[in-house]
Parts: sequence; C-alpha cells; structure tokens
Amino acid sequence: MAIDRFVAICFPLHYSLIMSKQVCVLLAFPAWFMSSVNASGLMYLVHNLIFSDLVEVKNFFCDLKALIFASISDTTSLRMFILVDAMLIGAISSGLIFTSYICIIYTVLKIKSSHGRWKTFSSCSSHITIVVVYFGSAMSLYLTDSLQEDVILSMMFVTLVPMLNPLIYSLRNKELKTLYRHSEK
Repeated sequence: MAIDRFVAICFPLHYSLIMSKQVCVLLAFPAWFMSSVNASGLMYLVHNLIFSDLVEVKNFFCDLKALIFASISDTTSLRMFILVDAMLIGAISSGLIFTSYICIIYTVLKIKSSHGRWKTFSSCSSHITIVVVYFGSAMSLYLTDSLQEDVILSMMFVTLVPMLNPLIYSLRNKELKTLYRHSEK
C-alpha cells in the first residue's frame, strides 16, 4: 500500500504503467513467501515445546508469546529468535514504509497550492493511521514481558486494526466521491 501511494503521488502520470498486475504480483509474492517461511519456522520451534497436562492460556487468542510462557521447556533460544525475528521484520517493513512516506512528503512539499497539498496528504492519512496502530500494537505486544498487558494489545492487534481498516478506507472513498461531485459542479 505504501508503494502504491508512493507511485500514485510521486509519479501520477506513469501510475498505470508502473503498477501493472505483474508488478503487483512481484510486490506481493516476496511478502507472502517470507511470511510463510517465517510462520513455518516458528511453527516448527513451537511444535518442539513441552507443556504440562493442564495448560490454560490466558490470552485473547493462542498467541506465540502466550504459548512460550505456558511451556515448561527452556524457551531462551526461542525467545531470542522471536525478538530478532520481530525486530528484523519490523525494521525492514517499517523502514520501507517510512522511506516511501519521506519521498511522498518531499514530493508533496513541492506542490504550490495548499489545497493540493492537503488533498494529497489526506489521501495518505488513512494508510499511515493503520500502519501506526498496527506496528505500535505489534511492537508493544512482542517487546514487552507482561502477559496482563498482552490481552489488551492482542485485542488491538487482532480486532482493532482489521475492524478499522475497511472503516477508514470506506470513509476515505466517501470523501473522495464527495470531492469529485463538488469538482464537477
């Protein structure tokens, strides 16, 4: 989404040329592939954990961190792997997103009219809101050691972001339709 916004704002006349179906697949495939490899590796590590007979996971969903706390195995290496994994994935993806937004801001600041700048910034606001809520809750969830705060953070991570995503984008589409109708008059 950040790359889509970047191309749409920084290269508007070339958007349909740059963002073809092949490019969209080339952008999506590495993310799908890496997330599948990452999930498979984590599943393998969790599969080797040992649990007592009666384990109650006190969390909103059966999250990896809750399983580690419920395990009676030595989880030091798994915790380190998850910490490095979360920081690496978080750093790469957030770095790409924020780099694209720096380029967008640089391009938008070149726009002469304040109305044009406002329209361009507002088209990015919905995406950046979701990114901040998602990354903020995910980083807080995996970089803290408290299980009691995890229930609230996992609620935000699992329910709030997917619930806000269509709401924000549908409101954005209504705003765009309204602006389009007013510009036709």
